[in-house]
Amino acid sequence: MSRTVIEVNNVSMRFHMNADKILSLKEFVTRKLRGKIQYEDFTALDHVSFSVQSGETLGLIGHNGAGKSTMLKVISGILKPTEGSVTTRGSVVPMLELGSGFDMDLTGRENIFLNGAILGYSEEFLQERYDEIVAFAELGQFIDVPIRNYSSGMMARLAFSVASLVEPEILIVDEILSVGDAPFQEKSRARMKDLMGGGTTVLFVSHSLDQIREMCKRVVWLEHGQVKMVGKTEEVCDAYNSFQGVPC
Repeated sequence: MSRTVIEVNNVSMRFHMNADKILSLKEFVTRKLRGKIQYEDFTALDHVSFSVQSGETLGLIGHNGAGKSTMLKVISGILKPTEGSVTTRGSVVPMLELGSGFDMDLTGRENIFLNGAILGYSEEFLQERYDEIVAFAELGQFIDVPIRNYSSGMMARLAFSVASLVEPEILIVDEILSVGDAPFQEKSRARMKDLMGGGTTVLFVSHSLDQIREMCKRVVWLEHGQVKMVGKTEEVCDAYNSFQGVPC
């Protein structure tokens, strides 16, 4: 019997932004002291509501600036919504900015344990999965090199390996299946499918509707921070394409 593991209830997210084009700290301080800085509110999310069931893979689509990444950060607990609430039931592993929890001065090996600890896993558990993580990342002897010397592809492979091999209950994914070379992308997709088949609940953002159609059974379409449509993948993706003027 399925249960609701992510519940987004009437969530709004507004940012108080500087409306002036200030090019230096000196100019900012001068205007601040004179009370001449202009601010404006930007609404990234506007009363958004939806839910995700256990074991479900839900896609999140929309154009750049539609609010997708902001929504994922709110669900992950990185941002606190201005209004509304988010309830999650289970451990949440966000794959939003791969490598954001890494220390550039530590080696790949050390960062596996650091990042794993940040995600809430014990040293014993990470020791058990260590060889598997290193093999998946395909780093070989570079695992003992400080990651400041890694290429962006190497960094992404290590980050994806740590995040995807620790068996999360809820996985939040933002555009990560495009990292690395083509073989690694294919391996990443296969790993994602394994997680989905194993009961992991996945909230998945991608600009690739082909990936959304392949991975997801249901989709939320955000437009200018609001829910435009929620429903079966084919129906929502076809409607989105029509809205964009793209033949289905």
